[in-house]
Amino acid sequence: MLRLSKLADYATVLLVHLGRHEGLATAAALAVETGVPEPTVAKLLKGLASSGLVLSHRGARGGYRLSGELEKVTVAAVIAAVDGPIAITACCDGRECEHSSLCGLSGQWDVVNDAILNTLNSITLADMGRHAERLPRRGPAFPPAAPAGAETSSVTDAVS
Repeated sequence: MLRLSKLADYATVLLVHLGRHEGLATAAALAVETGVPEPTVAKLLKGLASSGLVLSHRGARGGYRLSGELEKVTVAAVIAAVDGPIAITACCDGRECEHSSLCGLSGQWDVVNDAILNTLNSITLADMGRHAERLPRRGPAFPPAAPAGAETSSVTDAVS
């Protein structure tokens, strides 16, 4: 099964909420709005700031804001910022697989990987936000998250 990591999912939700804020938003405020635990929100915002998707403002009235418009940030950019390059197999990201001489499919997964990348690059955070507005709210937004330092599986590790 191909599965998105929880952190990439949470990051997408945080960025959609952040993009709807008029000014700056704090990690604490975003945690309350989204139901994502504050330590996880803080960890994600720090990484998203490092990747350039959000801007961080220090100080008593500090916080975070989206660096661009929701319409210009793709789901692929969010996933790559959180989990690294999107590659469904080792041979898709330029690495050699230990079975490449026997499998005969080396390079063939590139077609699948490219289709996934093209799709993820065609969906923006604005698209995700519009879809979320149509859904009824039922209970907490997310199940409890792993602690901020816990490992998560990446897209490439979740293939089974």
